[in-house]
Amino acid sequence: MAAEIPFSRLKPLFLHKFSRMRILIINGPNLNLLGKREPEIYGSVSFEDYLPQLRDGFPQHEIDYFQSNHEGCLIDKLQEADGQYDAVVMNPGGYAHTSIALADCIRAIDTPVVEVHLSDITKREPFRRHSYTAEACEKVFMGLGLKGYEEAIADLTKTPPHQGR
Repeated sequence: MAAEIPFSRLKPLFLHKFSRMRILIINGPNLNLLGKREPEIYGSVSFEDYLPQLRDGFPQHEIDYFQSNHEGCLIDKLQEADGQYDAVVMNPGGYAHTSIALADCIRAIDTPVVEVHLSDITKREPFRRHSYTAEACEKVFMGLGLKGYEEAIADLTKTPPHQGR
């Protein structure tokens, strides 16, 4: 499912190997309920409780966070991130399976976007198995739980997880 990174995006990512990157994490609908909603699928830790640990694992990089249950707000945030952040790690939640508008927005911005899903969507209900947004992203990490965010950032920054701990 990993997409090839266009050459125009490779140079900035390689330059950041030894410098500070600004990364924005965007979570979509219902991800504010992590820790409560179906813990057997999504885990029992809230994203807000996990975020400090994630930031501690990458102290040399700036990691900002945004969550919304509204498609238009997610699109607005992606457009705002363009040129302001070096990369976006996005879990579009249920919009992955329905939102052509989010996919179009990802394609329209220059900032690379990597998609994360806590569960392996290819092994879920049939309506969850296709991600329109993944088709527009540079790469997809799924089925790793919250660790997927860590893996996505490590991949983007070319930094091993937990460096500096």
